[in-house]
Amino acid sequence: MFDVAVFGSLFLTLFVIMDPPGITPIFLALTAGRPAKVQKRMAFQAVCVAGGVIATFGLLGHQILNYLHVSVPALMIAGGLLLLLIALDLLTGKTDEPKQTKDVNVALVPLGMPLLAGPGAIVSVILAVQKADSVATQVSVWTAILAIHVVLWLVMRYSLLIIRVIKDGGVVLVTRLAGMMLSAIAVQQIINGVTQVIRGS
Repeated sequence: MFDVAVFGSLFLTLFVIMDPPGITPIFLALTAGRPAKVQKRMAFQAVCVAGGVIATFGLLGHQILNYLHVSVPALMIAGGLLLLLIALDLLTGKTDEPKQTKDVNVALVPLGMPLLAGPGAIVSVILAVQKADSVATQVSVWTAILAIHVVLWLVMRYSLLIIRVIKDGGVVLVTRLAGMMLSAIAVQQIINGVTQVIRGS
């Protein structure tokens, strides 16, 4: 009752898109100056928000798209283009880290959404749920979604320790590698969307 290939594929895709190592410096910047206990609570809140958004689109994605009169191929192409822009920023190091705000719960916005539950992750989950045509694949898909959110929570919760281990250079290296993988995923997603449009026409 479990498809390892489906789990591994979706988990890897979400890992690259949601980028747990890359979110670490952003999380630290947004929560800087707060007590460790508050930082841990915000990490949990951010993951819950992201998980809620992802789960909603996983369950009701097609209904939402139908209401907005948006096709899955169109969302794939749009998501691919957005991912490509993010990937280019990761590769060139031009990402802008949001500045800390004391009066706003940054665990909700921008951490929970759109940094974690962004368009790329949403599209990937909608497509994965759509392709899951058996109980085993459905279980694998939702297990992968749960697993990546657990990883995100652990990375942010223990971010101070992680930074001490991999240092700034390690974060930069992982970010560049993630950008390379994300650009390939984005291009493939655009190709898949265009192919579906051509086949449907």
